[in-house]
Amino acid sequence: MDSETIKLPAIDFSQPGLKPGNPEWDSVKGQVRKALEEFGCFEAMYDKISLELQKSFFKALEELFNLPLQTKQRNASKKIYHGYIGQYPIFPLYESMGLDDANILEKVESFTDLLWPEGNSNFCKTVHSYSEQISELDKIVRRMILESLGLEKYMDEHMELTNCLLRAMKYEGPQTTETKVGLPAHTDKNILSILCQDQIRGLQVLTKDGHWIDVEPSPGSFTVMIGDALFAWTNGRLHCPFHRVMMTGNIARYSAGIFSMPKAGYIIKAPEELVDEEHPLLFKPFDNVEFLSFLRTEAGKGAQFALKTYSGI
Repeated sequence: MDSETIKLPAIDFSQPGLKPGNPEWDSVKGQVRKALEEFGCFEAMYDKISLELQKSFFKALEELFNLPLQTKQRNASKKIYHGYIGQYPIFPLYESMGLDDANILEKVESFTDLLWPEGNSNFCKTVHSYSEQISELDKIVRRMILESLGLEKYMDEHMELTNCLLRAMKYEGPQTTETKVGLPAHTDKNILSILCQDQIRGLQVLTKDGHWIDVEPSPGSFTVMIGDALFAWTNGRLHCPFHRVMMTGNIARYSAGIFSMPKAGYIIKAPEELVDEEHPLLFKPFDNVEFLSFLRTEAGKGAQFALKTYSGI
């Protein structure tokens, strides 16, 4: 299906006075709720990440992926989507690496030392600063979501249930004018995703009415998107969008996502306030880490909507 040029809602988080209880906060909160109900994602303008930091961050990504393959493979993890991914015949253009707790300096230092035993302080400083600032945007958006749903009493619990995963991604240019799949259509498996892409197009989002739309990258903006875990926790009140990456041309594309991931042992369960006759319960309670393990099974790999297969009612 061809893509269409429909812009996602753009929401400004850079305006002064954006604090809980202020009119600006309530206005943005309403925009967030509407965008996530309609599209499941939106473009966030957020000036806490300077253009200089973004530029340094993408240079750090290039440096990361220019490492020898054997070095990148040190980024190993037993958890799916958390370690190095590359050399996959089914999507040969895609390569990625994961860093758990990227907003914690000691974790970034350990990751840096693993790949650069001789040290790389610039990489470490840049990645930590970027991740820390994006994590603040994650908290703002999630607070607005809970407030808009009238679920403030769950705020502390909700903020404590996740840790911060950074996934750095590279898509090779396919060396053709034909459009090739960089990453097939999928939903994210977490609470919230905040994506930053360079100026090479590729990200597409599927609308509720079945049309693919291009997400146009612009300096200083980020794509905020909900994942399966938040879709289940809100009992389907917000839309969880399928998205993909389609590549053309001969230039590599770099992007990164900050993913708020539910911690092992935390049970994703819709609050009783969101379950009624009009909104019956959609999913049985589940541990998101166990759900991720299910994705490695044949049933998980073959499911079009894995969460429904795993935990749907």
